Amino acid sequence: MKIEDISKKTGQLVRIEPEDLMPLPYPYDDPANDPVMKEVTQDQKDRYEASLDGILAIGIPKPASREEEERLVRQFLSGLEKLLSQENNWTFLQPLLHSLDYCVKCQICNDSCPAYIASGKKEIYRPTYRPEILRRIINKYIKKRGGLLSRLTGSDIELNWTLVARLAELAYRCTICRKCAQVCPLGVDNGLISHEIRKIFSQEMGIAPRELHEMGTVQQLKAGSSTGITPKALGNIVEFMEEELEEKTGKKIKIPVDKEGADILLIHNAGEFLSWPENTEAFAIIFDAAGISWTLASDLVGYDAVNYGVWYDDIQLARIAVKHAEIARKLKVKKINVGECGHAHKAMIVVADRVLTGELNVPRESAIPILADLVLRDRIRLDPGRNDFPVTLHDPCNMVRLMGIVEPQRQILRKICLQFREMEPRGVDNYCCGGGSGFAIMQSMNFPDWRSAVSGRIKLKQVLDAFRDVISPDIRKYVCAPCSNCKGQFRDLFNYYNVNEKCGIFYGGLVELVVNAMVDVEKPFIDWEWH
Repeated sequence: MKIEDISKKTGQLVRIEPEDLMPLPYPYDDPANDPVMKEVTQDQKDRYEASLDGILAIGIPKPASREEEERLVRQFLSGLEKLLSQENNWTFLQPLLHSLDYCVKCQICNDSCPAYIASGKKEIYRPTYRPEILRRIINKYIKKRGGLLSRLTGSDIELNWTLVARLAELAYRCTICRKCAQVCPLGVDNGLISHEIRKIFSQEMGIAPRELHEMGTVQQLKAGSSTGITPKALGNIVEFMEEELEEKTGKKIKIPVDKEGADILLIHNAGEFLSWPENTEAFAIIFDAAGISWTLASDLVGYDAVNYGVWYDDIQLARIAVKHAEIARKLKVKKINVGECGHAHKAMIVVADRVLTGELNVPRESAIPILADLVLRDRIRLDPGRNDFPVTLHDPCNMVRLMGIVEPQRQILRKICLQFREMEPRGVDNYCCGGGSGFAIMQSMNFPDWRSAVSGRIKLKQVLDAFRDVISPDIRKYVCAPCSNCKGQFRDLFNYYNVNEKCGIFYGGLVELVVNAMVDVEKPFIDWEWH
């Protein structure tokens, strides 16, 4: 397939057949037992642009007329021009231009991409495919190269609605894990290019997955949380968690809210409060035992570390990051600590540096090194015998590859887990869980099946390989995933393949393992039945 094929009105461009997918190890080594991905219905094909690969992540309605198609194409080109200007792209222009200008198409990055490998090496998922489309559009329609130069630079491509619609969907076949950037000898970041393509569609054309924008960012800015939790509801949840803490520990442990002058404002992914409250409870137990001054915030987005803008829209990211900083200043805390959420790490600690200046530049840190300090300095009493079951570690991309937080979590696990074993590859060479860049919360049409069968496939293989000597379902095993987004992906991935029942593999966070090993907590903290 040639790059120019992306413009051709040929029906569905690519079809993913079950036999194309990367083989899995036992007990999934029989391809006949692989779950079959749902296909979009004829009604969905009639209503939405589904001609890329038959998967609908965004669900772009088909334009009603040729005039509407032409208007949308003009909007796309206008957004692309803005993307290349310093005035309009104040966040990522320099690395974007580097990545567009210096790729030599050596294709070293191909085998670093989980979607490309798992799909059976489908051309459209190759890390350099979507960047090359963008380069050709820029060369032909913005730089206006023609004739021989056009042929030499490969800019002979037709910009039409078919290309634009396929490129929009294609930008959501990349988890932006940046593993391709990790292996590139020139530092070209094809994941960043995927992000910038998404930005054109959101900021210029109003096109973004509903789960990220309407149900995510918009709801967070209006209601205070991407989950719709209100400050009053948070109070009820905190009260419930405090009751659970007393039941689990026999102690009255308070979860402070809006405490002024605390050392730490702890912010979590809001999904923790609803889906994994034991994670927040574990932080409360640890901080209480270590005598750390901390607080949650109830004001607007103060308790919700989610910042979906980091995946698709710089303006939305900035709005939420500023609110987080303003809340921290209002509470007069010394610093913000980000809990177990990789994307919150990226948004609040790394990217927010481009937004938060002057008085808004509140100190912001990851909670992982603090936990390591508490564990390694014996500030809490621990018995590793309580975690005498096989444990492996998933490395969240944005904590590990983006921020370099590699060893603290391993130091903790080596001390508190008797049967800790690594996945391979690991650390900065890890593979994405498959739910990165918003995928874990995107439930549109048949996209969840693609997420499990393709983008999460290589992570499932890593998990199975890590536990291959204890794969029996009679042996309980634990995947430590210190990231709320990754836990959401593991939940859906394990359900899709029935991993709990077939293999006895469960998932959870890091702090739960720490509390499970604490001598002062009499009852086991990890609830295997719930997991």
